[in-house]
Amino acid sequence: MRRTLVLVYGSIAYAMFVGVFLYAMGFMANAFVPKSIDVGAGLLGGPALAVNLGLLALFALQHSVMARPTFKRWWTQFVPQEIERSTYVLASNVLMIALFVLWQPMPAIVWNVDNAIGRIALWSLFGLGLGLVLVTTFLINHFDLFGLRQVWLAWRGTPYSEVGFVQPAVYRLVRHPLYVGWMIAFWVTPTMTVGHLLFAAVTTAYMLVAIQFEERNLIEFHGEKYREYRHRTPMLIPVPRRKAAKTRIASAAPVAPAAAPVATTTTA
Repeated sequence: MRRTLVLVYGSIAYAMFVGVFLYAMGFMANAFVPKSIDVGAGLLGGPALAVNLGLLALFALQHSVMARPTFKRWWTQFVPQEIERSTYVLASNVLMIALFVLWQPMPAIVWNVDNAIGRIALWSLFGLGLGLVLVTTFLINHFDLFGLRQVWLAWRGTPYSEVGFVQPAVYRLVRHPLYVGWMIAFWVTPTMTVGHLLFAAVTTAYMLVAIQFEERNLIEFHGEKYREYRHRTPMLIPVPRRKAAKTRIASAAPVAPAAAPVATTTTA
């Protein structure tokens, strides 16, 4: 019975993530959802800014704190190890839903692209960013990242094993392609409003800070392997490779998202 409950719990958390990710697409695109980043009744001026900053800060705090190894070691004294990641995903889902519901649109226009070809190009790039987010999660084991693998192994009675330290595809170009995808999705839009700009700026700042904490933890865990990987692989912009070390790395660590936005929806 316990194994079944664990599997059901993890499955619910994962199903919620899928729904949140899909809603986030519509939320940022102002399409197909009842309330989006620029559409819906809300407060004005300073109160709207305060609410939105509070929502973003709360999500960033949860995403960062619950992803840190120190918190996980404390947290798993009370939460079974097999549902630790699912609980993280569930908490992220709840905060994202709160953001969708409570977000205060700030519709003043910062820029607007009227040209049809320009709008198509920007929407295509927006979709490319979201596609990169999704593809990247599968490159580093999507189901482990969102807790489903852990609960499946627990249900089968199989001990959990680490995914490993691999460098698939885009991880050879940049160390954090997941964040690159989120940044593209957050910033690329034909119509940028004050609220959308606030969302993009704050989440980007959060990701840049989160990377520093994540990489410090990765160095603590993987030591010289990650130092060498970081030395020869750009963080976010795929500039020409640095001179490779003589010793090849057999593997390189997948960096779990903070989620994003979004994220991350999902991700730390």
